[in-house]
Amino acid sequence: MGRAPAQFQLIQEPTTVPEATLPTRSALDRAYTWNAESVFADPAAWEAAMQKLAGEITEFARYQGHLAEGPSALLGALHGLEALLTRSGTVLTYALMGHHVDTTDQGASRRYGQAQALLGQLYGSLAFIDPELLAIGRDKLDQWLLAEPGLAIYAHYIDDLYRRQAHVRSSEVEQLLGMLADPFSGPRTTANFLSNADLTFRPARNINGAELPMSTAALDKLLAGADREARRTAWESFMDAHLAFKNTLASNLATSIKQNVFNARARNYPSSLEAALFTDNLPVDVFHNLIDTFRKNLPTWHRYWAIRRKALGVADLHPYDVWAPLTNNKPSVTYPQAVDWISAGLAPLGDAYVNALRRGCLEQRWVDVYPNQGKTDAQFSAGTLGTYPFILMRFDDDLFSVSTLAHELGHSLHSYFTWQTQPQIYSQYSLFAAEVASNFNQAMVRAYLLAQNPDRDFQISLIEEAMNNFHRYFFIMPTLARFELETHQRVEQGQGLTADDLIQLMADLFSEGYGADVQFDRERVGITWATFGHLYADYYVYQYATGISGANALARRILSGQPGAAQAYVDFLKAGGSRYPLKALQQAGVDLTTPRPVEDTFAVLSSMVDRLEQLFD
Repeated sequence: MGRAPAQFQLIQEPTTVPEATLPTRSALDRAYTWNAESVFADPAAWEAAMQKLAGEITEFARYQGHLAEGPSALLGALHGLEALLTRSGTVLTYALMGHHVDTTDQGASRRYGQAQALLGQLYGSLAFIDPELLAIGRDKLDQWLLAEPGLAIYAHYIDDLYRRQAHVRSSEVEQLLGMLADPFSGPRTTANFLSNADLTFRPARNINGAELPMSTAALDKLLAGADREARRTAWESFMDAHLAFKNTLASNLATSIKQNVFNARARNYPSSLEAALFTDNLPVDVFHNLIDTFRKNLPTWHRYWAIRRKALGVADLHPYDVWAPLTNNKPSVTYPQAVDWISAGLAPLGDAYVNALRRGCLEQRWVDVYPNQGKTDAQFSAGTLGTYPFILMRFDDDLFSVSTLAHELGHSLHSYFTWQTQPQIYSQYSLFAAEVASNFNQAMVRAYLLAQNPDRDFQISLIEEAMNNFHRYFFIMPTLARFELETHQRVEQGQGLTADDLIQLMADLFSEGYGADVQFDRERVGITWATFGHLYADYYVYQYATGISGANALARRILSGQPGAAQAYVDFLKAGGSRYPLKALQQAGVDLTTPRPVEDTFAVLSSMVDRLEQLFD
């Protein structure tokens, strides 16, 4: 019951376009804006739905205290629950859409705030359901599932509820733990304010010595530029700003880790790692297999650094060179061309998949394509059962935008097939599963484009995009996961964590990952942990790496022509939340309890490095 009814995946890092050069929202071609009117005709219709929903939430209280009266009473309550979740998801989706396409629109901001407040009210009104179900008892509920055919669909929901019961404490302890949720959110809030509002950055400088404005949003564009002096000064400015507050940031992160350890112990988990993975019913082998296989295959990354150094023509490669362009002749790609390429790359999944994708992109207006004044930099897939699986992006007519669109369409088609197949209760899926679907699309489309276009600059540009994605998901994230495990274990063993401890640990991990071909300042690289707010979500980052592993392993099955592999993947998409994610992936053909998927993905990465080496021979 803990997840919002609207799927909301914030995936890509922000892009940076000068706001003054962008068109106004009203000047955009309607064909390239998402179809908000398919959710509600206008804000007045949304307001009416909000008022009706508020009354339905209040009315739902009539079920409280009555779930134990029999299978019919329970079925009525669960149907009512699903109806509320569907309607609230629709209300939130429309409000989210309006706010994110124009953050200067005060009416849209007000609607978004109202929807979020109502969602909080909804979850408060539903809090009685799980305790009452537990009080009924598993044996009686199993009898009811057999006696009432309409309840059979809820078997997995009931199974998961009782699986979690092992770590549910007494009502008094649960009440106290619930009360701690708000104050325990303090470290994450502090980190967000410090990083996004209070930090100041000295200007970067270009090769001619001219100052360049520096901000968190500007960093990515500067690091992706050809001017090495701009890259160096931007990266150093960013890291130095965090180093200036290293003690505050270290204390803040240490407090968050201590809270994670406290919560794990309060619920009788052997470790904070086991507590975090328990939510999705994952064994710790999933985490350790990833880390162990990553370390074993670090020589693949060392080869890449050496080739990148050669391609850039520099004596020493530095961390700020990792995103530097390898060619100045990058292909320009229109949005319709991107849709054609993505459709062709995903053709092995069959007509149902490709036709839904094309209708969504070109007819039903799932995608809000281009930037406009006031539009957020975020790029994500959002929606709920009863709406289209919408996509917000900032298409920039390049291969990176093609990859982003493919990624977000992976999320949206995951939602589309789930919503076509599953009831509301299983209409959401975990991040562990979601990151497989998004990265799968990228893997399939890259393989298609590499095979179709032999032009050297096109190949270099495509591999550069791939390596940037692998760098984030398959180098940075596993390195942060190693850092996260070590810091949690130190706290669990009663050790303290100082700023210098965290910096030295992070620098040691990057030193192992960089090998001999990357030169770096240990202090500046060592503060990397402070630049990722992901670390305030307990054991979150490893799922990006398992996602890309599962995705590439499944793509390889299909690309190699294994019988039934494509249908098995589509069946995984259709499963939604009706199965535990590990089981759903196993049935699709990949077992993340073993090192094999991570090994398979390193094989893909190694082939990219081989091809890049050939292109620069």
